[in-house]
Amino acid sequence: MPVLLPPALELSLDLLRCPICRTRRLHPDRGALRCSAGHTFDVARRGYVSLLTGTRATSGDDAAMVQARDRFLATGAYAPIREALARLAADSVSERGAVVDVGCGTGYYLAGVLDRLPGARGLGLDTSVRALRSAARAHARAAAATWDVFRPFPLADAVADVVLDVFAPRNPAEFHRVLRPAGRLIVVRPTGRHLAELRSRVPGTVTVDPAKEPRLHRALDPYFEAVATEQVEYPVALARPAALDLVGMTPSARHVSRADLGDDGLLPDRVTVAVLATAYRPR
Repeated sequence: MPVLLPPALELSLDLLRCPICRTRRLHPDRGALRCSAGHTFDVARRGYVSLLTGTRATSGDDAAMVQARDRFLATGAYAPIREALARLAADSVSERGAVVDVGCGTGYYLAGVLDRLPGARGLGLDTSVRALRSAARAHARAAAATWDVFRPFPLADAVADVVLDVFAPRNPAEFHRVLRPAGRLIVVRPTGRHLAELRSRVPGTVTVDPAKEPRLHRALDPYFEAVATEQVEYPVALARPAALDLVGMTPSARHVSRADLGDDGLLPDRVTVAVLATAYRPR
């Protein structure tokens, strides 16, 4: 029995282009998307469309990581980050504007931006099908598709009012190509104080590279100019289950010993959340 096309995906069809042809539009065809050359892409029963072809990128977001992220984000601990994103995006989206979240994960941040923008539609891109199962139902106006940030995006030129990049890899040239001239790229990244209490106590947690910030500016500078930055920093009290999920939802989960996490005294009961959220306009 064919899968019905999710309403949110229908809303975003005008943004999409065939990832093989690069220029042809995609149209619904019996629960899939097809271009005029016959390239067909399945829509999963969980609501996301599979656009990746050939050798697929390996995603670190396995089922356990996605479940941990869903649980942790549901506590509201990162809600101020989502609110800062929504504020920065609000001035850049037209009535029927489009928000593209690259590396969208479970769709938490995209959903928060769309809540602030009642006329906008959203599209989340990620390599992890497990995360996209959540992203496809994160918001009534948010579609989801498999994609690798390092490949040319399956999007038409100048269709996005806002591109979100939250704790995700970046492709500045493609961000620039798909943004409208008056659009905004919004990048969220950790500062050196982010989760410092956790990193100082738990062996194997991923550190914040001090060269990351200048490297970001060098990569974006040919394409973008920063127009506004919000520093978001606050303490969060952590019950043990939330602390375990905070470790388990990040790449640190691959490096931290489960035996270490069994030590009740190891995990902190409070951490500092410290990120920068910057809006950039295309040059």
